[in-house]
Amino acid sequence: MRIFRSSRRIMSTSYPDAPLGIRLVTALCGKICPRWQINRLLWFKCSVLTLTYLAYMCYHMTRKPLSVVKSVLHRNCTGVQIPPEFIHNGGEPPNDSTWCDYAPFDGSDSAALLGTLDSSFLFSYAIAMFFSGFIAERVSLRYFLTFGMLFSGIFCYLFGIAKVYDIHSMMYFVFVQAMAGVFQTTGWPGVVTIVGRWFGKSKRGLIFGIWNSHTSIGNILGTLIAGYYVEKDWAMSFVVPGFVMGVFGFIMFLFLVDRPEIVDCHEKVGDRRGGYRRIDDGRVGDSGGTSDAEESVGTNSEQENPSLRSLRGSFYSNIIDVNERTPIIGSINRTPVPDNAIGFGGALRIPGVVEFSMCLFFSKLVSYTFLFWLPLYIQSSTTLGAELSADLSTLFDIGGIVGAIAAGLISDYSGMSATTCTGMLALAAPALLIYQQWGALSLSFNICLLFVAGVLVNGPYALITTSVSAELGQHSSLNGNGKALATVTAIIDGTGSIGAAVGPLIAGLISSSGWENVFYMLIVSDILALLLLLRLVSKEISRRSRRRNVRIE
Repeated sequence: MRIFRSSRRIMSTSYPDAPLGIRLVTALCGKICPRWQINRLLWFKCSVLTLTYLAYMCYHMTRKPLSVVKSVLHRNCTGVQIPPEFIHNGGEPPNDSTWCDYAPFDGSDSAALLGTLDSSFLFSYAIAMFFSGFIAERVSLRYFLTFGMLFSGIFCYLFGIAKVYDIHSMMYFVFVQAMAGVFQTTGWPGVVTIVGRWFGKSKRGLIFGIWNSHTSIGNILGTLIAGYYVEKDWAMSFVVPGFVMGVFGFIMFLFLVDRPEIVDCHEKVGDRRGGYRRIDDGRVGDSGGTSDAEESVGTNSEQENPSLRSLRGSFYSNIIDVNERTPIIGSINRTPVPDNAIGFGGALRIPGVVEFSMCLFFSKLVSYTFLFWLPLYIQSSTTLGAELSADLSTLFDIGGIVGAIAAGLISDYSGMSATTCTGMLALAAPALLIYQQWGALSLSFNICLLFVAGVLVNGPYALITTSVSAELGQHSSLNGNGKALATVTAIIDGTGSIGAAVGPLIAGLISSSGWENVFYMLIVSDILALLLLLRLVSKEISRRSRRRNVRIE
């Protein structure tokens, strides 16, 4: 009897619970190519990975415009060309240095006001994140993401039209930023949980490292779009990203498959660990066909692994997870797997959640301070204009892409996530000091040092928010409970988001006394993030000395 089922199906297979777009595609394929067969599992995995990538890219794209527009909301207007329509009835041109600033950011307290906008977004984001993960475990993530993306786009758009309708109320800007922060929290718990449902633990660090480049790509696109309009009409720096965000939210509604069960792929989404295969619904998941060679593989697995042979009799009648913890001798615990969403207390008791959450507090503080203030710092420390400063700041995000992939590869190879983060954080502190001291000497120095800083700062941040969060959300102490991933992700990212809110706020307050003070704060934050992981690093090193290539469980 064959124990492997083919993952290839005719594309016209009906999925009554699938999103409307998926049903339309399958119906069209059934009419146009009725005999066309594809690897369903691979096809849906690729679609999920692509759609979640584009979704979170849009989330970050709509966060970036304010950091670019800051440079024109308050600047020295002495050298700015006066537009012809500014002078009415032959009046005298303005002779002050703030005529081109946008109220209420035209005063001496502009840095504090701009910092308040950052904080209103980030604090609302951090607080709402804890509730967002709680909600995400209990609703359809497709609707959750669609709703969040549409309203995130709307509030990004509302910031831009303030210029169109000549709105100068500080309370308006604070409200818009705060509401944008609330709806932005729908992104991270949603996309990480969906990807975690579709992909097993094999090479998770590499997959998440590549996939996490959406953060940097979104920052880059947001910077380039905002930079293109910033000196022409800064309102469009918000309107265009907001519109794109809304369009992609509708695409998520049409095509995103948030659970494998919806398209009958749940039995094939599993892990390969220690020579075993996860068994669900009486079948062994695999993406291959039903060849005799596969049957031979299944037979050899039984001969080599007594635990599989002992389960042969109940193979088709019970739902059993076979892994390295399955007893070789003795009875198997057939207690049903818990399927209730856990609370905050249960998530905090998972080993490693508290340490990584606090580490992310300081790591994200550094990353988001760069995110919100780097273009302005480059403009103030060099002779570059607003648009070129925005373009140059994208090198930090490009370095972040390389850093995320490198951190994922090292973590996969070594099985030591905490040690990987600690090593990169140890190098990030001197890299930031070097950039502050010598980054402004020349453009080539600035480019190289900014790229290196991006690699070392964003690598640990990306690893913790993706691969580490996914692992902890499926920790062995949960006994197979699959409804913890969004809550754990929200706790870790929510704690980090508090740091992300604190960093730009402090930067706005102390930047007036000298940018070197901002960098000293960032360096101290990196060192504190490193120290918080030392206990986990000690455990990883001692565990590796006893048993090689074992990942943190």
